[in-house]
Amino acid sequence: MANHSTTGTHPHPPTRVYLVVWGWLFVLSAIAYFIDIWHVPQPFKAILLIAVALMKAGLIVAYFMHLRFERLNLIYAILAPLILLVAMVAGFLPDGVSVFLHRNY
Repeated sequence: MANHSTTGTHPHPPTRVYLVVWGWLFVLSAIAYFIDIWHVPQPFKAILLIAVALMKAGLIVAYFMHLRFERLNLIYAILAPLILLVAMVAGFLPDGVSVFLHRNY
């Protein structure tokens, strides 16, 4: 028989913690909605929406995926997709600029 040790595991937080996190996710979603309907300059709107999305992703990964106690995995779960997004934009940007410059209006 294998010896099942409980060392290294973390107890699940009480239901109240999940409800508070859900409340913050709701508030952040409302903030994103109002950022979208307000007349904010487009670049500033994009930055704000990305910041709100990263906050929401951090809450979801930390509490609902139980990575709150695993800091390195939490950082990787947030930063890896962001780094891949930047790489993708950097890869497709020259093609997009070329199409934009050669388009006849």
